[in-house]
Amino acid sequence: VISRDHRADMDDDDVTILVLERDHDAADDNAGQRAEAQFQQLFKSAPFGIALIGQDGQLTNVNPAFKRLMGHTSRSISGTAAQFMAEKADAQDLPALEQALEAAAQGKAEIPALEIAVGTDGEFTRRLFLQSFGKPSAKRSAAILYVTDATEERALGQKFAQSQKMEAVGKLAGGIAHDFNNVLTAIIGFSDLLLASHRPTDHAYKNIQNIRSSANHAASLVKQLLAFSRRQTLEPEVLQLNELVTDLSVILNRLLGERIELKISSGRELWPVKVDHSQINQVVMNLAVNARDAMADGGRLTIRTRNVTERDSQRHTEQGLQIGEYVMIEVEDTGVGMPEDIVAKIFEPFFTTKDVGKGTGLGLSTVYGIVKQTGGYVFAESAVGEGTVFRVYLPRHHSDDLEAIEPRKSTKKEPAVDLTGHGRVLVVEDEDAVRIFATEALRRQGYDVLQACDGLEALDIMEEHDHQVDLVVSDVKMPEMDGPTLFKELRRHNPSLKFIFVSGYTDDAFATTLDADAEYTFLPKPYTLAQIAEVVKDQLRP
Repeated sequence: VISRDHRADMDDDDVTILVLERDHDAADDNAGQRAEAQFQQLFKSAPFGIALIGQDGQLTNVNPAFKRLMGHTSRSISGTAAQFMAEKADAQDLPALEQALEAAAQGKAEIPALEIAVGTDGEFTRRLFLQSFGKPSAKRSAAILYVTDATEERALGQKFAQSQKMEAVGKLAGGIAHDFNNVLTAIIGFSDLLLASHRPTDHAYKNIQNIRSSANHAASLVKQLLAFSRRQTLEPEVLQLNELVTDLSVILNRLLGERIELKISSGRELWPVKVDHSQINQVVMNLAVNARDAMADGGRLTIRTRNVTERDSQRHTEQGLQIGEYVMIEVEDTGVGMPEDIVAKIFEPFFTTKDVGKGTGLGLSTVYGIVKQTGGYVFAESAVGEGTVFRVYLPRHHSDDLEAIEPRKSTKKEPAVDLTGHGRVLVVEDEDAVRIFATEALRRQGYDVLQACDGLEALDIMEEHDHQVDLVVSDVKMPEMDGPTLFKELRRHNPSLKFIFVSGYTDDAFATTLDADAEYTFLPKPYTLAQIAEVVKDQLRP
C-alpha cells in the first residue's frame, strides 16, 4: 500500500515516504488455530494410545485411547511416566520399560518396541512404541509414547507356538515309538520262540512269560505315543455318536463308582461321523478317567453330544477351530479344576499332575492324537474349583465325500489253528534282531526263507534266485533303498508278487509314495510269532 497522504503541502523535491503494509498476522493466527484444532481432533480420536512425556519425565498430555488401553479410570493423570507405568504394568515388565524410558530421556533415536501385561491378572497385552524427540530442549516434549492392543495377536501367537510345539513333540514321540517298536518286536518275538521250545512246567517258562508280558505292556505305552503322534493304524467306519456313548454308559458307570453321578445328554438328529470305533471309545474312556480322578470326593460327570453348524464353528475360530460342520462330544466334570498354566500342558505326553507311579501322563495325549488323526479338534476349559470341560469336535461325514482313509486289509482275525505253510519268502529288514527273529519264525513254520538287510541287497538276492520268490516281507524305512522303492522295482519284474510291509508307523505314513491301486498287506510292529506266521500263510494261501 503506497501512502501519499498530506502531499499538498510538500515540494516536488521533497522525499516521498512509501509505506508497505501486509495484513499477515490474522491469517497466520487462523492457520495455526486450524492446525491446532485438527491435531487435537486426531489426538483425541486416535484408535491407539498417545502420551507426551516432558523433559522431567512427566506425562504432559494423554489421549482417551491411552487411558482406556492402560485401564486408567480417573479423569486426570499425574506423576512421571515411570510411576504411572509401575502402577499399571506387570512387575516383571518394569525393568525393560524403565530402560526404554531412560533411553528416550537421553534422546536416543531408535528404541525397540516392547510388550507389557496389564490388567488385574495381567490378562491384557499392550505393545509400546517410544519415540524420542532428540536432544533435551526446554521448548518441546522429550518423547512421545504410542500404545496398541496386542492381546489377541499375542494369544494367536501363543496358540501357534503351542501348535508347533505339539507338532515337534509328536514327531519326536513318533520317532521314539518307531525305534522302540523294533526293539519290542525282537523281545516279544524271541520270547515266543523260547516259549515254543519250553514246556509250561519248566522253571524258565514263567520267567519268559514275565518278559513277554512286560514287553507287551511297553508296547501298549508305545501305542499311546503313536496315537499322540498320529501314526497309528485306524479303521474308520460311519458311526452315530449317540449310540456309541449309550453303549459306553454301562462301562462308565462301573468305572466312575457310586460317588460320581453320570449324566448323558444326547443331541437330536445327530450327524454321522467316520471314525475308528475303538479309538473314539478310548477317547471318551480316557476323558472319563481324567474326570474321575479330579472328583476324589464325588461329583457329576456330564457327557453331551450335539451338532455344530458352520455358523457355530465361526464363534470358536480364536481357539483354532477351522470353519466347518462338526459333531461335538462334551465331557464336563465338577472336579477341582486346573489353573491356566496346567491347561496349556495337559495334552503333552508324560505330563501329569498325579503322584509318581499313579499315572503315565499319556491318557490325554492319546486323546489329542486320536482326535487329530481323525481330522478333529479337542479343547479344554478349566478353572480352579469350578471343574473342567473337554470339547471334542469330529468332522461331519457326508456320504458323497472322497474317503480320506482307506482301511487296508485287517490282520485282526481269529488266529489260525495250523500256522505252517510252504513257499519261498524274502525278509528285508535293517534291524538285525528283528530280521533274525522273522527269519527263524517263518523257517519254523516250514518256509524257505531268504534275508536281506536293505533294498539294494534284496534286489541282488532276487537276481541270484531269478526272481523265484513267492512273497516279500519288507520293512518300510531302511538305508540305501526303502521299502516302497523296493516294492516298485520288484513289481516291474513280477506285477503279481505278494508283498507285506511291516513298520512301527502306520501304512498311511508311506502309502502316499505308492500308486493308489497298489496291492499289499500291512503288518504293524511289534508283531508276534503267531501274527507274522498267520499273515504270511494268508497271503500264500492258494
